[in-house]
Amino acid sequence: MLPASPRQAPPLDTRLGIETPEGIELLLRPAGLVPRALAFAIDLGLRGVLLAAGYLLLSGLGHLGTGLAAIGFFLVNWWYAVLFEVLNQGRTPGKQLLGLRVVQDDGTPIGWAGSLIRNLLRLVDMLPFGYAAGAIACLNHPQFKRLGDLAAGTLVVYREQPAQRPELPAASAEPAPFALHMAEQLAILELAERQAELSAQRARELAALLAEPLRVAPEQALARVNGIAHHLRGDAP
Repeated sequence: MLPASPRQAPPLDTRLGIETPEGIELLLRPAGLVPRALAFAIDLGLRGVLLAAGYLLLSGLGHLGTGLAAIGFFLVNWWYAVLFEVLNQGRTPGKQLLGLRVVQDDGTPIGWAGSLIRNLLRLVDMLPFGYAAGAIACLNHPQFKRLGDLAAGTLVVYREQPAQRPELPAASAEPAPFALHMAEQLAILELAERQAELSAQRARELAALLAEPLRVAPEQALARVNGIAHHLRGDAP
């Protein structure tokens, strides 16, 4: 008899780890109901503005204008989200303002088929009124998927911003007098990057610990550490 497989723990902070075919692990953070609803409200308002502007421009053309307005109504309502999601990295204007994007379940960019399916099925998510079916599905799914996402194999996630490295204190880049191990390089970079968080006296005390191996006087150690940090970052001397 095979032993029971251990129960998988829920993701920490609702983060979802996905391994790509290339062996790269992606850490995605699914977006909940509230930010998705706000993004949809922004897009709904923008679509309303587009439709109102188009109607005003075409209203003077009689029956031709009415026909063109009907075509525009169809295009805006059914292709607004699809075109933005496929051509703008999964982001409609509303999602972009809220820092969200749509991806496939495996973390890859959304394609035409996935976007068409998830947006066509909004009709089902709207049932019986006020997006009730979609909201219930979203609240009961661990990755906050509405019915359209379940059918299309898509996921709405937060668009992670790359972390910005702190500014280093002004110093001329210079190499260390000896080869540094990785841990030593990280320690020097961390000391240089965290100087803004430390008092001047504490920064000098920590740098003085490196004075002997760096072959400088204790009062010159901090400037030498900053210079080595600039060199490790690849700054020009």
